[in-house]
Amino acid sequence: MASDEPRPGDLIEIFRLGYEHWAIYVGNGYVVHLGAQGSITGGSSASVLSAKTDKAIVKKELLCDVAGRDKYRVNNKHDDKYQPLPPRKIVQQAEELVGQEMPYNLTSENCEHFVNDLRYGVPRSDQAKDKTMEKLYLAAGVLLVGVSLIVMPRVPVLAMLAAAGFVSFMMNKNKPEKQ
Repeated sequence: MASDEPRPGDLIEIFRLGYEHWAIYVGNGYVVHLGAQGSITGGSSASVLSAKTDKAIVKKELLCDVAGRDKYRVNNKHDDKYQPLPPRKIVQQAEELVGQEMPYNLTSENCEHFVNDLRYGVPRSDQAKDKTMEKLYLAAGVLLVGVSLIVMPRVPVLAMLAAAGFVSFMMNKNKPEKQ
């Protein structure tokens, strides 16, 4: 499923339906990741369930079990921006956290924040930032439709098309290039 064999300390991006789940590879086929307490391994339920709570549990599980049937890849996408910590230190820190309950917030303390903090010492999530921007563009589009309908009441279809075009343009303009 993965194009590159993971090495200890690598970030693993797992493609779920509608989002990406993130884990850190610790060796011998295992990853450490955030999941919902008592969740079933493999499949999208682990992260989706933890999105409904403010707590997650740090788990060490086989990558093949965590990914299930979903595709995954090694994606150390910030190596050009941040100096990765030594692999031994990344793995040690990750394994020390296994079993611990961690704060969880979809936009500020999610699985991507967790693994980036382990690898780079920088908790960041491009996915959370992108979702927040999408909501802002959607709100701007709704506002634009309202204003357009007031300004051009006789051509509502044109107003809606203009707003949809604006939202689409802004969402695509700010998406990072796939690496």
